[in-house]
Amino acid sequence: MPNKKLFDSGFSAWTTKQLPDLSGKLFVITGGNSGIGFEAARHLAKAGANLVLACRDKEKAYSAIRTLQMNYNSNAKVVQLDLSDLSSVRAAAAELREKHAKIDGLLNNAGVMQTPQQRTKDDFEMQLGTNHLGHFLLTGLLIDLVEAAKGRVVTVSSIAHLPGVINFDDIMLDKGYTPSKAYSQSKLANLMFALELDRRLQAVGMSASSLACHPGYTSTNLVTAGPTGLLRLFYRIVTPFAQSGQEGAVPTVLCAAGTEAKSGGYYGPQLLCGLRGRVSDAVVSERAKDTRAQEHLWAISEALVKHKWHIGTSANCGSKN
Repeated sequence: MPNKKLFDSGFSAWTTKQLPDLSGKLFVITGGNSGIGFEAARHLAKAGANLVLACRDKEKAYSAIRTLQMNYNSNAKVVQLDLSDLSSVRAAAAELREKHAKIDGLLNNAGVMQTPQQRTKDDFEMQLGTNHLGHFLLTGLLIDLVEAAKGRVVTVSSIAHLPGVINFDDIMLDKGYTPSKAYSQSKLANLMFALELDRRLQAVGMSASSLACHPGYTSTNLVTAGPTGLLRLFYRIVTPFAQSGQEGAVPTVLCAAGTEAKSGGYYGPQLLCGLRGRVSDAVVSERAKDTRAQEHLWAISEALVKHKWHIGTSANCGSKN
């Protein structure tokens, strides 16, 4: 079956000018010191939001905060977080729990892209471990704070999820690793997690919601920090045609705080096969909508990060697809 959108949210070109007043609301952004994460922070700060930038490099995070404070009088804080190290994820979650009673938006934004074959501290394939498993654990440790605010979990996927396949027989891709295959698998895992999480939340009548988005093709340091060789050369050639970080952050901001976004939705640019342009409902692969695969991935993820969720299963409710 062809890839298609999940549903029609009723708008075709959402912009950040439609944001409501976010005064008093708290948003935690992983990787919020640069790229799309920082641009999302700028949009949210302009609307009055309080921010926590959860970042691996604290000095870069503090530099980003100074910019936010100077331009938007932002009340932003820093929490150190290395998603490739589960002990760091647990420490960051504990710090957030100690300082905050609720979180209006948890933005799972940080990630790595098309890196050479590497392992995380916990011996996971680097892209799956950082992009998916780190966020899976962080969200599991903080979901009650999101629920306390009737808030949102936002997971940033990619159009690269479309060719992605979850290799359940070799999920760390020890055999036949390629940077692009690993990246697409991790971004498919992001989207499958977001959709499964939303169903589980709804199954038990929780008020929190889960949404996903992708930035299209956006010029950030992500495309230069990870890829090597011919991939890096390719991105150098096509980067002049990319969106700006400010434009690429719009789908994330929509999911985080736009009143028009729907629970369980997936949003992104609409032009040039999703590479850029106006923002609305985005195309989802058939593999991403496979509820049995979502449940299987969830179970594997729980086992890998050693954290058991207790918010129901998708078998208890119908699918939106």
